[in-house]
Amino acid sequence: MLFELVFLFFAGLFGGVINSIAGGGSFITFPALMFVGIPPIIASATNTFASCAGYMSGAYAFRKDIAGHNKQLIQIIIVSLIGGIAGAWLLLITPEALFKEAIPWLLLFATLLFVFGGKINVKLKKMASIHRHASSMAGILLLIILLGVSTYGGFFNAGLGIITLSYLALAGHTNINTMNGLKLLISSTVSMTAIALFIYNGVIAWYEGSIVLCGTLAGGYVAANVSRQLPQKHVRRFVILASIATTLYFFFDVYVYPS
Repeated sequence: MLFELVFLFFAGLFGGVINSIAGGGSFITFPALMFVGIPPIIASATNTFASCAGYMSGAYAFRKDIAGHNKQLIQIIIVSLIGGIAGAWLLLITPEALFKEAIPWLLLFATLLFVFGGKINVKLKKMASIHRHASSMAGILLLIILLGVSTYGGFFNAGLGIITLSYLALAGHTNINTMNGLKLLISSTVSMTAIALFIYNGVIAWYEGSIVLCGTLAGGYVAANVSRQLPQKHVRRFVILASIATTLYFFFDVYVYPS
């Protein structure tokens, strides 16, 4: 019991630091929850719960940066609410065995986005100017993309921030602070709606999730003090290695040596 408490707290701590500096903390916290024996679907729901506080506090910190987009906020929040509910519902109706088989592919998708997300965003920013002058059809397409992003986030939290940044670049945003603020607002909205559905269906492991949550909050605080001293490229490389190792582990666990 003591080992589990310490292990989950430090997983949350490490995940919180990584989230604050480079993103990708779910590559640490989600496998940690499964390692202590939590079933895959409950681990995914619990990881969403544990990550939400960090999203909310971050969105509040960027409130001034997103204040200038009041006209878009209502639309963004509504679409994110719908997507979060849809994704959580899909997770809840997915058979446990099928979700376990999907985990390696979901992690691979999130890993590829983390590795190549920067290059994707550069290309999307070049395309963004086209959308500023496009017809209303382009606006509808962007809303559909946001719905897809939000649905993914409600279903599986890992990689949500990276996908959201790609969407924001496609939507024509260029200010990094505004993009981070909107990213965290979308992540918060998606997570809160998904968590409400998870609570209603009783699929959150409260004890384990609360420990990870405390760790992520502490990690975010620690990151505020060390982020200026720690080279981000080194953290990013570590996250890439950790995500690749985690993805390979789940591929072996599910398809090579199934437990």
